Amino acid sequence: MTVIGFLHTAEVHVATFRTLFAELAPPGLHDLHLVDEKLLADARRTGSAPDLAKRLEELVAAGADLIVCTCSTIGADAEAMSGDVPVLRLDRPMAEAAVAAGDRIAVVATVESTLEPTLDLLRQTAGRPVTLIRSPCLAAWRHFEADDLTAYHEEIAGHVRMIAADTDVIVFAQASMAGAAALLPGIPVLTSPRAAVAEAVRKGRGMAARPETF
Repeated sequence: MTVIGFLHTAEVHVATFRTLFAELAPPGLHDLHLVDEKLLADARRTGSAPDLAKRLEELVAAGADLIVCTCSTIGADAEAMSGDVPVLRLDRPMAEAAVAAGDRIAVVATVESTLEPTLDLLRQTAGRPVTLIRSPCLAAWRHFEADDLTAYHEEIAGHVRMIAADTDVIVFAQASMAGAAALLPGIPVLTSPRAAVAEAVRKGRGMAARPETF
């Protein structure tokens, strides 16, 4: 049995990733989820999440063979902590798709702390000169904090419509933003949850196929 663990910083993400996992994962792969909202709160306040390593260790102790960190703010730090159990940052597969899609990439974020990690990842991934357009939509976050996802996604979509003409592709920096993509037909928007789960499943299948040694 191969287990993929998911580390979240908001309870709302559990249902999203469970649904995607159930859709994409074959028999023999299993998921488990851990939520710690304090990780993001600490990172936004101080720039670091002191309990991150502990939470990753908890997932390993619970049986995770691979971990997906679904918070873009702490994703790079989580990925750097990969050891015997690898950690996949949520936005890496999306970044790879973005740099393949064009040279003018807009990064939309509703939390300021997510912008720089996403921009850094895109720069590292591109391997060539690209134009990265910062496009924060910070006012939308109040709707997420109020659990009004409809208003949250509508405000993001309105923001994207105003910038879309000047871009080749638009990246949503956070998993929470993915629902806004459905409101933007015809606009090249990339989101992270499905791509991350698909990559985790691909890696998990490879682990499951390895012969056991004794």
